Amino acid sequence: MNRSKTGWMAWALVVVALALPARAADRPNIVLFICDDMTWTDAGCYGSPDAKTPNLDKLASEGMRFTRCFTSTAMCAPTRQQLYTGLWPVRSGAFPNHSRVHAGTKSLGHHFKDLGYRVAISGKKHYGPGESFPFETIPGAVHHDTGQRDNKDLNLPGISRFITRDAGQPYFLICATNQPHSPWNRGDASAYDPARLKLPPTFADTPQTRRAFADYLAEVAYMDALLGEVMAALDEAGQADNTVLLFTSEQGIGMPFGKWTCYDAGLRTALVVRWPGVVEAGSTADAMVQYVDIVPTLLDAVGADPARVDTGRPGAPVVGNGFDGRSFLPVLQGESDSFREFTFGVHTTRGIIHGSACYPIRSVRGERYKLIRNLNTDEPFSNIAQRGPLWESWVAAAKAGDAHAANAVKRYRERPAVELYDLKNDPHEMNNLADDPRLHNVRARLQKELDAWMVQQGDAGVETELAVKKHRTGK
Repeated sequence: MNRSKTGWMAWALVVVALALPARAADRPNIVLFICDDMTWTDAGCYGSPDAKTPNLDKLASEGMRFTRCFTSTAMCAPTRQQLYTGLWPVRSGAFPNHSRVHAGTKSLGHHFKDLGYRVAISGKKHYGPGESFPFETIPGAVHHDTGQRDNKDLNLPGISRFITRDAGQPYFLICATNQPHSPWNRGDASAYDPARLKLPPTFADTPQTRRAFADYLAEVAYMDALLGEVMAALDEAGQADNTVLLFTSEQGIGMPFGKWTCYDAGLRTALVVRWPGVVEAGSTADAMVQYVDIVPTLLDAVGADPARVDTGRPGAPVVGNGFDGRSFLPVLQGESDSFREFTFGVHTTRGIIHGSACYPIRSVRGERYKLIRNLNTDEPFSNIAQRGPLWESWVAAAKAGDAHAANAVKRYRERPAVELYDLKNDPHEMNNLADDPRLHNVRARLQKELDAWMVQQGDAGVETELAVKKHRTGK
């Protein structure tokens, strides 16, 4: 072989090597810790005066705390499946609760296995079909409704065995606790004095609300202890420095104005990322990101090109079968302080427990303003939050003359077709400005963005809502 040809081949091999991700053994491990139905503000590091979250607070001091991360659905199954697939709910098919993605859809289980990772889950699943989520299962998790208060909701010995197995192969581990999902029967509720708690201003202030909120905060602390044990397992295995550890709170609390809504208390989620040597310890990111961006970001972080990944679903925003999300790795690396201009939300009442027969809700959020469209206000708005002693106490307080309770009950039950909020001056979204003529252009701009997103996603609103039965599955 002559020298010129040999040199050309050597150069070609160098180019190929540079184009490929690093060897599997050189890549960081990834641990994704997900809690269940926790409002993003209910942690010490996010400003709560009452929540006791020492482990999460420590994690935030060692990593980056995102202040504006969003899921696009405030229900468990759609939220988790968009997180794992990088696809928004209508495009993937998983937009109702207890739903499944379309057959052939791929998830991080496929993408990271292709890169040489072991991929496993411990705890809550809430996805389907299984072929779309090829995760190794770490058995032994106890679901929140078993009533077995002394059993932990993650198999911590199993987690320790998994992370120390096959030392030469990196792993992606999902730790999906069921807490603080109701019925709020874990943790030490006696550590919280209901009378002293600071309630969200959207809540009616009744004894039942205060008692329930104390029980919920006890489960937040219980969840935080589980996070601490996972962090300790990484330390004991000597892996903390080579592991990207993410914490996220999923959607908001299962009370009115949180879960099952498109308000920020439902869609906004805590996100903390620790990656020693890459992410600045104790840093804060105000960039707007969404759950669909997380898998593309993690692929980018380990040297893969998210733009070349096949998600198994047509209709990508840019080309072919790609992700709906994009990589925000420059934000993690401290190279950028902005990302999305708009975030989007979807809510489907059809098929949920005590849900309306057809009440689709869509939202778009910019830096300052949010637009919510209630697409079938001829139908009563209903869900499980309007059942039980807590809601009954709100209604009773309203009937007894409590003006704040009456306002809360009315706003939750009776939705106008359009809601517009100034999030700078009204972060709890209590003053609808949809009819303010001074904001006509703001409303029109947001409506245009929402319409374009729905068209791109194949979302026909009411028609899409009525097709829900095709997408339902069990837990």
